[in-house]
Amino acid sequence: MEKYDLMSDKAESFINEKEIAYTLAYARKYCADTAMVRHILAKAKEKHGLTHTEAAVLLLNEDREVWHEIAALAEEIKNAYYGNRVVLFAPLYLSNYCVNACTYCPYHAQNRHIFRKKMTQEEIKAEVMALQDMGHKRLALEAGEHPVYNPLEYILESIDTIYGIRHKAGAIRRVNVNIAATTVENYRRLHAAKIGAYILFQETYNKADYQKLHPRGPKADYAWHTEAMDRAMQAGIEDVGLGVLFGLHNYASEFVGLLMHAEHLEAVYGAGPHTISVPRLCPADDIDTADFANALPDGIFLKIIALLRLSVPYTGMIISTREGQRIREAALRLGISQISGGSKTSVGGYAAQDEPEADSAQFEISDRRSLDEVVRWLMEQGYIPSFCTSCYGNGRVGEDFMALCKKQAIHNFCTPNALLTLKEYLDNYAAPATVAVGEKLLREEMAQLPAPRRLYLQKRMDMLKEGKVVFF
Repeated sequence: MEKYDLMSDKAESFINEKEIAYTLAYARKYCADTAMVRHILAKAKEKHGLTHTEAAVLLLNEDREVWHEIAALAEEIKNAYYGNRVVLFAPLYLSNYCVNACTYCPYHAQNRHIFRKKMTQEEIKAEVMALQDMGHKRLALEAGEHPVYNPLEYILESIDTIYGIRHKAGAIRRVNVNIAATTVENYRRLHAAKIGAYILFQETYNKADYQKLHPRGPKADYAWHTEAMDRAMQAGIEDVGLGVLFGLHNYASEFVGLLMHAEHLEAVYGAGPHTISVPRLCPADDIDTADFANALPDGIFLKIIALLRLSVPYTGMIISTREGQRIREAALRLGISQISGGSKTSVGGYAAQDEPEADSAQFEISDRRSLDEVVRWLMEQGYIPSFCTSCYGNGRVGEDFMALCKKQAIHNFCTPNALLTLKEYLDNYAAPATVAVGEKLLREEMAQLPAPRRLYLQKRMDMLKEGKVVFF
């Protein structure tokens, strides 16, 4: 077995199973050691992060008072780095054709029940216009892995189509991409297509379980999949998004592996992951969650979210509509900074949402509220819903973004931009009840800004009436 080396380009070195085992043994030994726990919490209060070993100690600690302290600290750290802004996005499923045999995903090639569909460019236009009519500005493209139905040329053509659509007051300003691991050259092509972030979930960091869960297909190659972020960053993609599917393997091991991956990217490329997603295994066509023995209880799930915020305070954290309103509300306090809203996980689900259609969904949605309902709910909770994508247009990505974030200075850009995009949403898309809540929130938030910035922001808001959006 390879030795642990976070600077290595080999998956089994930077995600080293012996290191994970050692870390968990250490955490079990010291998780009830009051002096050790207090030392780690004191370090977390400095808001510069924790190592995977330190975070594991807190994860295995079972003291309720320690948990309350972790939760309060996670909320404090999130507010220090991200304030009360919550970024909104929607997934867009292009095709569910797939050659892999992933045992937890209904797209697997052996599933004969699911309705298979690949959208044409005209169908993609209809989907995007439906999303624009909701008010979305940021999409996450999803597609199964299939060399014939979903080649990279199809993904690139779809990105070009999406960026080219102008519909009413709408335009998609950022396209993130969540597709299968590929080559450095293909990542260069994605970078040239001006994607925002490249997102790829590891599913599980345990190699033995990974190989059982992926018995056939290109995804069966553990090293190829795990080293994908290295190839993407070598190709010039500065923002990448990590994630595991909690429930496939022991949660403590996955938590440690996820942090080791983040530490590797930070050490080698000068910037850790732009985002970390925390999906949990949930029911889907041809998939029974009872077949998996590592289901993650709500309490542990929320603790993992809080500890991720303590460990990588500068990283955006994403929760999807896999989770219901109650869990999403708790998760937002503990560290989540991005959520999806009004999501469909079927191919063609937005434009055809009022028409009966064969089910092509990847998983069941728990939060079925519309985008407008989610926006209003966020504001009623005291958050600023943000549709901002300004950092990408202004080059604040990768190390540059992280440098500002680590200095807790990203507020200077993100807060006024969030308010600007909220005003844009209220003027063009919101229901009257949402407008009333939103205008009150805008007045309260703008009153907290220094006078010169408030006046400057008001001028930019006035420009919205002329159809212009000028970001900070």
